[in-house]
Amino acid sequence: MAAHRLREADRLDAVRRALALHSGPDTALDRISRLAARIFDTPLAAVSFVGDEQVWFKGRFGLQVPAVLAQPGLCVTAAQRSGTYVLIDALADPWASVHPMVAGDPGIRFYAAAPVRTTDGHRIGVVSVMDTEPRHAAASQLALLPELAGLVTDQLELRRAAVTVIEVEQEARSRLLAEAKRISYIADTLQDTLTPSRLPDIPGLDLAVYYEPFSTDDVGGDFFDVFPVNDKRWGIFVGDVVGKGVEAAAFTPLARYSVRTAAVVEPGPAEVLAAVNEAVRRDPASGENMYCTIAYGDFAPHDGGQSWQATMALAGHPPPLLIRRGSVESVTAEGTVIGSFEHQQYSTTTVTLDPGETIVYYSDGMTDLLTGEGWLGVEGVSAALRDRELRSAQDAVELLRNVITRNDQPLRDDLVILAVRVPEHPRS
Repeated sequence: MAAHRLREADRLDAVRRALALHSGPDTALDRISRLAARIFDTPLAAVSFVGDEQVWFKGRFGLQVPAVLAQPGLCVTAAQRSGTYVLIDALADPWASVHPMVAGDPGIRFYAAAPVRTTDGHRIGVVSVMDTEPRHAAASQLALLPELAGLVTDQLELRRAAVTVIEVEQEARSRLLAEAKRISYIADTLQDTLTPSRLPDIPGLDLAVYYEPFSTDDVGGDFFDVFPVNDKRWGIFVGDVVGKGVEAAAFTPLARYSVRTAAVVEPGPAEVLAAVNEAVRRDPASGENMYCTIAYGDFAPHDGGQSWQATMALAGHPPPLLIRRGSVESVTAEGTVIGSFEHQQYSTTTVTLDPGETIVYYSDGMTDLLTGEGWLGVEGVSAALRDRELRSAQDAVELLRNVITRNDQPLRDDLVILAVRVPEHPRS
């Protein structure tokens, strides 16, 4: 009994350290939650840390509450298990059925979770997915939950290492001024590798872009590119590396140039993203805790050059938006985040852009914008573009920039907005 109490005290110390590392809003853990929800197709998912009195939801998808009391049935029980914990119907479990999140709002029925372990073995929390209807999960889905929990562990270790670096740097404050000049130079050099110096001039297409890094170093993890695949096709993409600032920016050239290289040799966007995923997974410099999302489109003239066809593939990225006569629709395709898992396959969606129609790419710096009604989300981005008269690609970019300008909350992440439009009156 004494040994158990000692182990629990050590575990709670590990929980407190994790909470200290994740004291504010956490984009990385939110992304892991969103990825879990996409894999299981559930409305709710979370990354939670389990204390002795409370369970803190530090990564959330669909959940509104930041914390609940710690009691058996859901996260507390899951954190005590060495493997994956599954409830097909929580009302059928005597412990879970009286849990407030089951008996009350949001009325959880299906629950699946895998424990998050520290490197020294303490189970400090869980990655969980939830639904308000009883359901089964495929073995292939459940097998990915421990992998997602491993990503949380990687984030903990990355942040712990970052804190150590900060503490060391604070002890050597006298050297920071000279180091800041060096970092500024590196940041400028890195940023030059992330984005084109200007967009190319493509006959029959109108392009516009807006880029704003979150980092005060003026570098970020968002990236974009527009480049010729051959004499008839153009590759256009937007990507987002997990993380911000110089660390994310250092990883970004690998992803960006892998896309460019793969586009030349692979037959289509799905194969391009699969090749990029393998390149990132195999590159020793990327490690196991760096991954990114990408929305890639292959654009080619269609119908004698009057229209354009765009074949799109997505790797966990927010769906581009297709604007037709004031209506807005999402261009969706199945695909998992680049770098998370080996041997991924991706699907494609092909759309035709007629004169006056526009596709807008954007990163989750846009969807994660906090407004008076909550996160902007894909629907909020769509609403900003719906029923608006567009005369150019720049008009679409400005509509979304106006949303940011009107909002009194700062950006929570890097931001890219890239619009591609087929003009009503193409240049001769």
